[in-house]
Amino acid sequence: MNGLTNPPGTWILVGCVLVSLVISRCKGTTGLPLPPGPKPLPLMGNLLQLNITRPWLTYTQWRKKYGDLIYFRLLGLDFIVVNSEKVARALMDQRSAIYSDRPFIATKKLFGVDFSTVMLPYHDSDWKLHRKMFHHALRVESASRYHDIHTKRIRPLLKDLLYDPSHFEVHIQRYIASNVMAFTYGYDVALPNDPIVATVKELVDILAKALSPERSAILSAFPILTRLPAWLPAAGSRRDAARARALAGHVLNVPLDLVKKNIAAGMATHSMVSDCLAQIDEKDDQQKQETAIKAAAATAFIAGFESSSSTLHTFILAMILYPDVQAKAQAEIDSVIGTTSRLPEFEDRPLLPYVDAILRELLRWIPVVPLGIPHATSKDDVYDGRFIPKGAFVINNVWAMSRDESKHGADIEEFRPERHLLASDRNLSLRPISADPIFGLGRRICPGRFTAEALIWIAIVNILATFRIVKSKDDLGGEIDVKREFTAGVAVHPVHFSCSFVSRSDERASAL
Repeated sequence: MNGLTNPPGTWILVGCVLVSLVISRCKGTTGLPLPPGPKPLPLMGNLLQLNITRPWLTYTQWRKKYGDLIYFRLLGLDFIVVNSEKVARALMDQRSAIYSDRPFIATKKLFGVDFSTVMLPYHDSDWKLHRKMFHHALRVESASRYHDIHTKRIRPLLKDLLYDPSHFEVHIQRYIASNVMAFTYGYDVALPNDPIVATVKELVDILAKALSPERSAILSAFPILTRLPAWLPAAGSRRDAARARALAGHVLNVPLDLVKKNIAAGMATHSMVSDCLAQIDEKDDQQKQETAIKAAAATAFIAGFESSSSTLHTFILAMILYPDVQAKAQAEIDSVIGTTSRLPEFEDRPLLPYVDAILRELLRWIPVVPLGIPHATSKDDVYDGRFIPKGAFVINNVWAMSRDESKHGADIEEFRPERHLLASDRNLSLRPISADPIFGLGRRICPGRFTAEALIWIAIVNILATFRIVKSKDDLGGEIDVKREFTAGVAVHPVHFSCSFVSRSDERASAL
């Protein structure tokens, strides 16, 4: 028998190894089965079955067949999709020690945002330092300190909407940016085309398309895509990454340098960054502390700008598509503040339950980040008899949770704030808006949720008090149709549409 011929026993051994590998993909080391899911192809896994641009739709469709906990493979990586809030809370809240880590995302360093608090590993010392800063600056007790900042910036927003309604998206972004920059850096966004805001907007637009775990898996499996010459048509990711790294450097350093300059000149105002810089421990590594401060601040700016702008943009769309909801909210507001020039304030909030219901419905109707931010398991786990492997990407499908008819009732695709008031009647201890899954779960819950909720609420109630939001008209006087269409990416926002803002009160408009 020559050296190129394998004896029969070798083939039997090879066959046993292959069978054991297949079985190991179906069962964990405990012998328990993995969660159910679609059958993967060799090497590719379930890539060809996945809507890469809108994966939440695929996961939600899979829920009908496989249930609330799904396992699938993508180019050699393990993915767990959680499709119900009940299961998500059981894992993220009750087993947070296992589910608080983040997976390796190949694109985050490539695109220059590996500094982001959102994606830092759970046991990283920088993450703990970031969280300490956020807790001091943005906890619920501190969030009320920023109410004056939000209120001060409402009138410029209303004035912009009154005199230049065609650019309402730009006005919303400026309002959000001015708030976030004020409480983060003490910076006043005065110019319509503020260069720092423009930088963040461009960066966010790139990251929204680049940072999904599904796209990261593709780049991890085919790293050559990141090394293609920039002039090739297929090298778009590389060009975007280079631009993102440059923008991220500006976002990290320019605002922080302005704060330090103002501190040196004795002109610094109260802000998250100025407070943190004042508390630097000189006995510890000062450079590390300053690096953490600028990273945490940049994270707050980037994350707050995108999510809050998108929520307000979605609010405008909802009011156009559901004029009855708009009218009902305005009647409630008028019953509290009358028809004088007075604008709603935070003190009025307890008297405006329907406006609160609108905010709740906005978060449910179109979740800004449909899949949240992926978690990772730090060790093997077993849930409901199913094995969950260490290192798996764990995705909370917030989109599917928002479509849970057992919780939210029927006509789930309709914008109906009343569903939350009915829930309140059934359960007087209705949880706060800041506990919504859109803000994250467990130990990785968004630290800026209280401030985000406040600045969105005060904008919603003041826009409703001041304007009727209606469809624009064409040159012939016909209404221009508005559709419910949204972009794809890690975060979504409405596709551009036109509308008009009609003053409800001459007295109120003249007071702007």
